[in-house]
Amino acid sequence: MKSHTFDATDIDVKIKQDNDAIKGISIGNLILIILSGCFVVATFGMVVVVHSDVSDIKESTKLTEYFASAVATGLDGGNYCTGAKPTAANYNNVDCATEAVEQAGGDVTLNADGTMTKGNMDVTTEPIKVPYFKEGLCPVNVHWHLGAEHKSDGEFDAAGTGPTKDDAHRRLRANSADVGEGVAGTTTSSGRQLAGDTTRLGGRCHHYDSHNPAFTAAYDWKHCVDMTVGETYEVHWPHSDMGACGTPLQYQTPFYDGVFCKLDQDQATAGTVGSAATGKVALTSTVQQIGVQAQVFTIVNDENYYYPDLMRGMIVDGTKGAEITAYTGSTTGTTRNNQLCSAFAPITWHVDRKCHLISASSFDKMCADMKAQQDDMSGDLYAHGAREVVTDTYVANNQENIKAAYIA
Repeated sequence: MKSHTFDATDIDVKIKQDNDAIKGISIGNLILIILSGCFVVATFGMVVVVHSDVSDIKESTKLTEYFASAVATGLDGGNYCTGAKPTAANYNNVDCATEAVEQAGGDVTLNADGTMTKGNMDVTTEPIKVPYFKEGLCPVNVHWHLGAEHKSDGEFDAAGTGPTKDDAHRRLRANSADVGEGVAGTTTSSGRQLAGDTTRLGGRCHHYDSHNPAFTAAYDWKHCVDMTVGETYEVHWPHSDMGACGTPLQYQTPFYDGVFCKLDQDQATAGTVGSAATGKVALTSTVQQIGVQAQVFTIVNDENYYYPDLMRGMIVDGTKGAEITAYTGSTTGTTRNNQLCSAFAPITWHVDRKCHLISASSFDKMCADMKAQQDDMSGDLYAHGAREVVTDTYVANNQENIKAAYIA
């Protein structure tokens, strides 16, 4: 398959053509434009007409409301989402055997007979069964794990393959923090913790081919850190209706700041929430107000698999984002295992059961976009460790196939 490349010369030619077109505007036309009470700004072939009487516009109700909301977005350099993560003791990890609520990531396999693989924990909660935006949730972060935290038989599991164990990408920095936790990664009980200064590897996809350069040719990473072509990564997009949706502060690291940014502390007891959030959104149902999209990829050095906007959410296009399992679980990461469970639960999970190929440049573009956010997202530019797949004992029994909701 022929790879596509980007040619900067094409961009230069386009800019020159647009500049020539701009120069072609006659003085007479400019005078007519000015006399009509408008001015024209032309750039890269796009023309924007702006009314000359700016003071009148600012006095309009619509623009006044817009300017007022812009002040609250943090464009002055402030970040009102900082410290929004609840810090009360009852959010600490708990002993799974005695205090566990439903956990993630679990087995999301769709069985051959069309039934869902279900956990053994009886729960009364039901996950959100439509795409999150339809329920008013927006993405507030993106991060990824080394290998898959979920399991989908034949797609991503313990039998999958990838680059050899001694590849340098596994040896992350000594203070490599678990996702959102601000603490070093911990050893889990499954035996997949690699030796030395490493992070835990989860399940892998079944695409890897050591004889195909697309899976082995090195990529010159500019923005992401400690990433490797041919490896499997599970990407998570936390969503929330308490996020700073539609503002420059929408995306946050750690993701808890994004999830709880606009939580109304006045309506929460001090013993439950110890955050710095200053919003006005009441926390009434974590499972209906917080959700995570999860999608698993094998990275290839092949521009045929480029996707330009990986930061904004799960890819829903063709076979991508179609085979979705919905269930309720918890936050993940290597501070949890099958002995120590997360207390941030229940929340909704939407997990793509298929593993997909994605170009390295897609990830690098996502990391560049993350760097461009107002909040500092540098803590999520590398792969976090993968929690071991949760035993069925602590996985909810409410898995549903919501394929129809995503492909509608």
